[in-house]
Amino acid sequence: MIQEKKLSRRSFLKGALASAAIVGFDMHTRRWLDWTGVQTAVAAAPNFPTFDGTLYMDPADSAQLDAAADDFGHMVSHRPLAVLDPGSINDVVVMVQFAKQHDIKVSARGQGHSTQGQAQNEAGVVINMSTLNTIHSITATEAHVQGGVTWFDLAGATTAAGFTPPTLTDYVHLSVGGTLAVGGIGGQGFAHGPQVDNVNELTVVTGNGNLVTCSATQNDRLFDAVRAGLGQVGIIVEAKVKLVPAPATVRFYNLPYLDVNAMMADQEFLIGTSRFDYVEGFALDAGGDSWIFILEAVKYNGTAADDATVLAGLNFLPGGQTMEERPFFNPAFDAFNPATFDFVNRVSILVDSILKPFGLWAFPHPWFNAFLPTDTAYSYLSNLFSSIVPSDLGPGSVVILYPFKGNKFNAPLLMTPDGDKFFTFALLKTVPPVPPLIDAALAHNAQLRDGVVAADGKRYAVDSVPMDKQDWHKHFQPQWGELVSAKQLFDPNTIMTPGQGIF
Repeated sequence: MIQEKKLSRRSFLKGALASAAIVGFDMHTRRWLDWTGVQTAVAAAPNFPTFDGTLYMDPADSAQLDAAADDFGHMVSHRPLAVLDPGSINDVVVMVQFAKQHDIKVSARGQGHSTQGQAQNEAGVVINMSTLNTIHSITATEAHVQGGVTWFDLAGATTAAGFTPPTLTDYVHLSVGGTLAVGGIGGQGFAHGPQVDNVNELTVVTGNGNLVTCSATQNDRLFDAVRAGLGQVGIIVEAKVKLVPAPATVRFYNLPYLDVNAMMADQEFLIGTSRFDYVEGFALDAGGDSWIFILEAVKYNGTAADDATVLAGLNFLPGGQTMEERPFFNPAFDAFNPATFDFVNRVSILVDSILKPFGLWAFPHPWFNAFLPTDTAYSYLSNLFSSIVPSDLGPGSVVILYPFKGNKFNAPLLMTPDGDKFFTFALLKTVPPVPPLIDAALAHNAQLRDGVVAADGKRYAVDSVPMDKQDWHKHFQPQWGELVSAKQLFDPNTIMTPGQGIF
């Protein structure tokens, strides 16, 4: 039996468990405890929060805890001591306030699409933001949503009203709060910028446990620190996302190239024109461990009558191009029914019909993502594709490459190269669950990171790259001082998102 004199040094949580058990947090062992049968003593303890949602704890709730100890990368596993499914924003506030008081680490988890344990938390609590998934309102200019809403659900709701977020990620089954915490890029970004530059207002639970509304004109320091801030100062619980008119249909172009620099030159040319509304590019296995490069471009509400104009002067392989029209968003989308294919769900076709059925979605994903300035990107990428072959990256891997305009990227903590234009490239690797293969892929990522830094580039920090504190210091230059200052102001106890390994 626990001695009465120790109760004053412990605070307890009441979980909405099926067993109605009372639980506590032991400040000495830093573990959550299931103390069924001592309700009288616990009820008298101070700081006894309750939740509108459900708090899950070890050991009875292994399914929830195990889920929070995994992510899309499937390489890191840090089992939390508790998982909160919030039933309200106030639950997040209460949890963070309790955590700050008792020096417990807190992480927010959206759709679990991190690749290296960034949202995991071995020392404390993971807040499952997917339960905060309400779309409050949609107008002609913005959508007011909770942070756990996915871009797929948001796109479905906004397109039904005739609108769309200006920039969408390629894979839309990601949470609004999750992508705003890292940046959020896509093929419309050359025209509209990243998702963090297309949000009017955020509601944030800071590491101090305060619920704060922020924007470019209200609490702007927090606004700048939380957008692409990798979860270091707070949790995005609501957002007002900009909207623009949505097209009814798109015309899809796939243009093949044998030389990566030729494709890059055409991409760079195209983002300086108004020919297309979306520009991306891919490197694919052409057979025999050789590459073919595909420029993917989309014109909103385009038709075959546009083909000659939008393709004029481009240097793709003649006769290899394909063109088709699709709906922008199809609410009846089915990855196994080509008649339902649309633009927004273009990556879900691959994921749902190939990667998941063949088990590749569950393989480890040691991704590498980066930004390169145009003055070094051509030589860097030419050398890269001369030194690797498709089989080096594993089955089901994807290589992405396309440009942006620098003046469209303004969120200070989304670190991008200097200059008018820059390229993003990503080696989205998939490897078998074999430790030596995973280790080799991560070691290769570290080499790639060093090469990108030497080429005056920056990581897009959603990937799987070993980083120590000195690496993070370099990564966030020249904004490191601002991040440190924001951390001290909004999360002085350094409880937020330890999985990033920044502080």
